Amino acid sequence: MAGNTKALATSLSVGALGGALFQLTGLPLAWMLGPLIANLLVSSQGVKVAIPEPLRNVFLAVMGMVLGSQVTPQLAHRVLDWPVSAALLLVGVAASTAAAAAWYRRCGFDPVSAWFGASPGAMTVMILLGEKCGGDPQRIAVAQSLRVILVILFLPPLFWAYEGGGGGGGAGPVHSGLEHGWMLLLIPLILPLGRWLRIPSSALLAPLLIAALLSGFDVASLALPGWGMNVMLWVLGSAIGSRFQGMTRRLLGRYLWQSGVATLLVLLVLALFAELIHHLLGVGRDVALLALAPGGIGEMAILAVALNIDPVFVAFHHLLRMVTLMIIAPFWARWLLRHSTS
Repeated sequence: MAGNTKALATSLSVGALGGALFQLTGLPLAWMLGPLIANLLVSSQGVKVAIPEPLRNVFLAVMGMVLGSQVTPQLAHRVLDWPVSAALLLVGVAASTAAAAAWYRRCGFDPVSAWFGASPGAMTVMILLGEKCGGDPQRIAVAQSLRVILVILFLPPLFWAYEGGGGGGGAGPVHSGLEHGWMLLLIPLILPLGRWLRIPSSALLAPLLIAALLSGFDVASLALPGWGMNVMLWVLGSAIGSRFQGMTRRLLGRYLWQSGVATLLVLLVLALFAELIHHLLGVGRDVALLALAPGGIGEMAILAVALNIDPVFVAFHHLLRMVTLMIIAPFWARWLLRHSTS
């Protein structure tokens, strides 16, 4: 218990230092990217850092409520456009996964590890199914995790550099104070309910659905002040950065190179489909790219809310991608298993 408390204190302290330094540079999402990079660096040096899963889930639930509160009664008329972007998303996911898997094969990955490491989402399912089919679970887990981190590190400065898309350096919708804060008291009830109902990514999606219902029927919408958003980003950024505990710098460097090229390939392919969505539906380029970006739904929701880039549109497409991958993955796993043993 003492060791876990020390690891938590170290992670948050290092994260606070990283956030403060990034804040001084004026970079976007300072209180997420700073803690993330700081924890990543110290963990590669052998320093023990960790954010306990229950604490991470609480702050992820807060993020879910903020995201769900973006649903408004006026949203319904936009849903008619989404089948077109949804179809382009699914085709883009298939094409980008094939491109990344081909690169991982060139890096020496076996076919199963290459495909499941390249799959853009549903990380836990991909790792478990990949291992069951004879893949390397460490390679799959590292490829999945590094892809998410690289996307988080790459997209905010990109949106910041091209502010014409609306992705400036702000930290979400600006509110002077806490609005409908009583919704936060529902989190201790919603989290176990989400687990009991077996909702995927329940720490994020269960609060999101509850908040969306309350906000959609114009009952209540949670809004955090600026400092509240920064505290949430500080803890979540530290949690993401501390994932690589115990990995040596040399091994991390090699995996970063492999995942960096794969992530760039995926982003390039998906950027083409995002451009199609932009032209066909009139959706902003930043919105379309973030909706298709190959990150986890939790991390992309954080970016959407923090950068104020149409969070509901973004979350819908990432949820669709995750659910589709979870449905298709078992069938794909069986095909790979038969193919590898034939």
